[in-house]
Amino acid sequence: MSFTLDPEVARAMAPMGEAMAGTTPPAVGDVDGRRALWEPILDAAGKAQPIPDDVTTHDYVATTDDGAQLTMRWYTKSGSTPGSAVLFFHGGGYLFGHIEHFDGPVSRYVSASGVPMLSVEYRRAPEHPHPAPVEDAYTALTWLDAHASELGVDRERIGVMGDSAGGGLAAALSLLSRERGGPHIARQILLMPMLDDRNTNPDPHVAPLAIWSYDDSRTAWPALLGDAAGGPGVPVTAAPARLEDATGLPPAYLEIGQIDAFRDETAAYAITLSRAGVPVEFHLHPGVPHEFDSIAFEADVSRRAIADRIRVLKSI
Repeated sequence: MSFTLDPEVARAMAPMGEAMAGTTPPAVGDVDGRRALWEPILDAAGKAQPIPDDVTTHDYVATTDDGAQLTMRWYTKSGSTPGSAVLFFHGGGYLFGHIEHFDGPVSRYVSASGVPMLSVEYRRAPEHPHPAPVEDAYTALTWLDAHASELGVDRERIGVMGDSAGGGLAAALSLLSRERGGPHIARQILLMPMLDDRNTNPDPHVAPLAIWSYDDSRTAWPALLGDAAGGPGVPVTAAPARLEDATGLPPAYLEIGQIDAFRDETAAYAITLSRAGVPVEFHLHPGVPHEFDSIAFEADVSRRAIADRIRVLKSI
């Protein structure tokens, strides 16, 4: 028996399918083609819902250890009480996307939860392969930790969150922070995370309905890791699915659609964390592909997923 799309999600996806009918997907290895295809889609998805008027932003800049200037956008809700905060990392397969494409989603998280968020413009592959993205993430974490007092943030209540490649980056940052003895991370929120460079063989039940394709993965991981992709020497801070010892990692919230190429690696990561005694909340949503909540934001499954994310944000 094959999977079928959730009916509400299928209706929302229909115009996208019609618009892309007859087009040829970018070839494996074509990074520029993927940027040209997906960045306008990310931009449109981010603007498809109103941006809350009770959220304000301010851009900050931090300097990385290798001298790069890292832009970070701080989102706060008017009248919210100081306390927790979350670092946010956007999706895009490590290849594409910018913080402005995610102004809408991040603003809505902040408005609904009251939790301020710092969205990070980490450097992208292949121009900046591993470890640049995770080192950028670590720079942002140490910056937020150092500026916590002036921003009204409790240093013990800083979480990390991301979707897709951003979810993988949030997981990798949690590992790097453990490796370096801090700063403290209170919670990791991993949405449809990209975790495993070895996951490039198509699942016949998933591939026909996938939004992020296996060819996309065959492009993205070599862009990030070069010839090391899929081989024996990839560190967990690049591909967290290679983790064996999860002892001492932050409590985790993970979610994934059943029709998502990252399904198995996300489920396996939840089990790896659980076996080490890490508190885990895991959701497998039937009938939905990658980024279902952006494509079909009015669908019941998307509303439930967003409500769960807001609940977890409030709990930090």
